[in-house]
Amino acid sequence: MYFNSGYLLVVLISMVLGGITQAYIKSTYNKWSRVRSGLGSTGADVARRMLNEGGAANVGITRVAGTLTDHFDPRDMSLHLSNDNYQGGSVASVAVACHEAGHAIQTAQDYAPGQFRTALVPIVSISQQAWPLVFFAGAFMGLVGMMRLAVILFAATVLFQLVTLPVEIDASRRAISYLSGTMTGEELAGAKQVLIAAALTYVAAALVSIINLLYLMSRVRRR
Repeated sequence: MYFNSGYLLVVLISMVLGGITQAYIKSTYNKWSRVRSGLGSTGADVARRMLNEGGAANVGITRVAGTLTDHFDPRDMSLHLSNDNYQGGSVASVAVACHEAGHAIQTAQDYAPGQFRTALVPIVSISQQAWPLVFFAGAFMGLVGMMRLAVILFAATVLFQLVTLPVEIDASRRAISYLSGTMTGEELAGAKQVLIAAALTYVAAALVSIINLLYLMSRVRRR
């Protein structure tokens, strides 16, 4: 059988890491979503001011369904904030909204890692869908060349996740830098906790992908 107990271990590690990080960010977010920011503004309002001051006044802000579904989309140049963070005025809401504003300011300032990440998107969208099909087809037909191609395709997704890390960290740095002049010490500490928890999800995802890549590489070498 191609996937042995080693693969089951990889799956287990992935599930544990994913579960721990998701639980941590939800716990941290819930904690600071109950603490109202002394700014007296909603997440959308604070993000609007940050955008204006950061040279991204042309970026729009809209609502999006779901919880922690917040993101910046360079295609329509808009922040899409979940309802709680759009209209909420908690420490967590403001921190998340400003993090997304940080991404918009990255785009406005032609932040190089962000541009590289955006350039990788079309490649990764194809490789993510193609690599499992190529890999299993190669394994079924005993074609090591196809399996190696699949590993290369999967490696592209790992590269994308690694490039994402500095982009996310920089967006959080920009958010904290902006809020440091307006929040109290306790509120700022809470904002940092929320953003660190969010960053850990990207770290965990990258780590899981690296583990999977190493496992696939080891299996292909044995063929």
